Amino acid sequence: MTDTAPPATAPTRAIPHAHLATDLRGAVLRLARRLRQQKADADVSDAQMAALGYVMQNQPLTIGALTTHEGVTPPSMNRTVGKLVDAGMLRRTVDEADKRRVVLETTEAGAAFVFETRRRRDAWLMPRLSSLTPDERRTLADATEILRKLTVS
Repeated sequence: MTDTAPPATAPTRAIPHAHLATDLRGAVLRLARRLRQQKADADVSDAQMAALGYVMQNQPLTIGALTTHEGVTPPSMNRTVGKLVDAGMLRRTVDEADKRRVVLETTEAGAAFVFETRRRRDAWLMPRLSSLTPDERRTLADATEILRKLTVS
């Protein structure tokens, strides 16, 4: 009888997709909820924050392009944009190339709001990341790339 050494690594069991989907969805939703709570102003809705951030990254931007990106109806986006314009965070201007189109740009106040919200969210998240082990942070970095793949339509 020969002695055999145990395998260097224990065999991994495949996680059923349904179980993984449930666990992943729950964890991502809880994390997203906690991050959304870190806004610079609680009166700005999540939809308004998403629209403002997207305009800031892609300006100048038409309302149509913003509507398509956010996957909402034009009337809904017009209401969201109207509230941001009224709050002084977005500016509507006529497109110089096509006078029929309206383009959106962030104002200084809108950009400041986005930067402050991002700063607060990072401030909430960074101590939690630093409490992880180096291996856990590497795993999370790998998982971040995988999560990006899941978001591509």
